[in-house]
Amino acid sequence: MAEKKVERYQESLLYRVRHSTAHIMAQAVIEEFPEGKVAIGPAIEDGFYYDFDLPRPLTPEDLTSIENRMREIIKGDHAFVRKEVSPDEARQLFKGQPYKLELISGLESGGLDEDGNPVTEKPVMSTYTSDKFVDLCRGPHVDNTRQINPAAVKLMSIAGAYWRGDEKNKMLTRIYGTAWEKPDDLKQYLHMLEEAKKRDHRKLG
Repeated sequence: MAEKKVERYQESLLYRVRHSTAHIMAQAVIEEFPEGKVAIGPAIEDGFYYDFDLPRPLTPEDLTSIENRMREIIKGDHAFVRKEVSPDEARQLFKGQPYKLELISGLESGGLDEDGNPVTEKPVMSTYTSDKFVDLCRGPHVDNTRQINPAAVKLMSIAGAYWRGDEKNKMLTRIYGTAWEKPDDLKQYLHMLEEAKKRDHRKLG
């Protein structure tokens, strides 16, 4: 039952909105930190995240600036364009991005995919380009940023995350965000989180 629910979610517009918004966030972050390195950025149950190797820790002010830039990108009416690439083409595209190069090698050798799962069959490598940002990604995405409502997007928190979830690897900066189809959905979600916090405080009291 749970697997069917996950499948339905991955086929939904909401999933594509969140996955696409993760790419938009990555573009905004790399514009702010051009020397930064990108790792992975999936959609998750209530939103999305993206992991970065950045030159300094992020501040709440950084999050506000990144979120504002994301809204500008969304309003820019950019298409998401998929392209299949060979491993050599992928390596050339991401030559300055060590985490992407590791993913490419893993996919090519039948090792691990971008989510750290064993590759059971040799996948087709593909990139998605939107505005000035290109990412190694299977998708799916929205067709165009106009399918994302900028008022239904919010960055939530910053955390540390080891690359590939392995404490022997480098600690990366993970930015969590959430995106919904409508602003009212976002409001309801934030209200639900607030109510959950209050209940936790009452328990602690």
